[in-house]
Amino acid sequence: AWYVPCLASLETLQELCRKENLRCKSIGITNRSLKSYEVEYLCDYKVEEGTEYYLVKWKGWPESSNTWEPQKNLKCPLLLQNFRSDKNEYLSRMREGKALKVRNHIKALKPAVADYIVKKAKQRIALQRWKEELNRKKNHKAMILVENTVDLEGPPLDFYYINEYKTDPGINVINGITTGCECTDCPAEKCCPKEAGFILAYNKRKKLKIQPGLPIYECNSFCRCGPDCPNRIVQKGTPYSLCIFRTNNGRGWGVKTLQEIKTNSFVMEYVGEVITSEEAERRGQLYDNQGNTYLFDLDYDSDEFTVDAARYGNVSHFVNHSCDPNLQVFNVFIDNLDLRLPRIALFSTRTIKAGEELTFDYQMKGSIDLTSDSADGLSPSKKRIRTVCKCGAVCCRGYLN
Repeated sequence: AWYVPCLASLETLQELCRKENLRCKSIGITNRSLKSYEVEYLCDYKVEEGTEYYLVKWKGWPESSNTWEPQKNLKCPLLLQNFRSDKNEYLSRMREGKALKVRNHIKALKPAVADYIVKKAKQRIALQRWKEELNRKKNHKAMILVENTVDLEGPPLDFYYINEYKTDPGINVINGITTGCECTDCPAEKCCPKEAGFILAYNKRKKLKIQPGLPIYECNSFCRCGPDCPNRIVQKGTPYSLCIFRTNNGRGWGVKTLQEIKTNSFVMEYVGEVITSEEAERRGQLYDNQGNTYLFDLDYDSDEFTVDAARYGNVSHFVNHSCDPNLQVFNVFIDNLDLRLPRIALFSTRTIKAGEELTFDYQMKGSIDLTSDSADGLSPSKKRIRTVCKCGAVCCRGYLN
């Protein structure tokens, strides 16, 4: 009997089948394909009797099946390019970033170089799979990319992508939605925001027009207006293609936009587990010891609930803090009017250029920017281990909490 992890990749399952000489049509291992070979990545290099050889890891085969193949037999120009690029990158780093003249008469790679090349190849495959997983799970049209040109860190092992709040068992949420507006022209008529006692949050160009601190009431599933209604923005999800990337200054992962974002535009929601403030206090102590910050107090109406995006979340999980952010927090109500549980939306405070990192202030509570001396920040406790801020802003306060 043999064991297959529930999260095993297709290639891992194929490796197990070939190792045990089993057939499984559902994962592509049949009598015909049992002995098929495709290059997954290149592991090593050597020259023997004037001929260049590469050590090949075959896709869907265990590493014990790796073989040395002459370069002339390899029809994988991109993998060859990746191999050479990774080799030169490693050697350049060993020379402390100085320009390196690569010798063409190297007979074999040192084990440390080959080890790095294999790790980079495995990382590249893991990040590609993660990108595909994120794009399968997202509920919006814009793409999510993943990039790491800094270190060998792969996808987070204990993070699960979700599109909306994941409410802990035992938390009773009051929905309150039984009807919607009858508008044919939402901006001009008595729409959902006016029924709640507030003004419409968006202008005709679907940009935010209200001040921070005011709530957003969008049209809901009971409203007669269609999907093109200008009061349906947050509920449509992120409209911009974003990239989760590895920062080069010790801040871990970050998020940058791949498209220009105009001022007062909706960018993304902050989602995660909805937990009680008591549970947030317990988790907060643990996160502080780890140097993590993922707790966001839902204190629009009360301090009863907190959103924890440590294990469950969306792209916002990877957005870094800045004391001079380009995103602003707003409370949003759509199909749930429970004032204890607003949805958290991040809007741009200025024009953000393509390629620029997205940030928000972790001490924003209910869209109001508080100082480090008086704020709880994302944590419900005021007496915690203080985390040093690395945002680099001119106005940096020095600490995240």
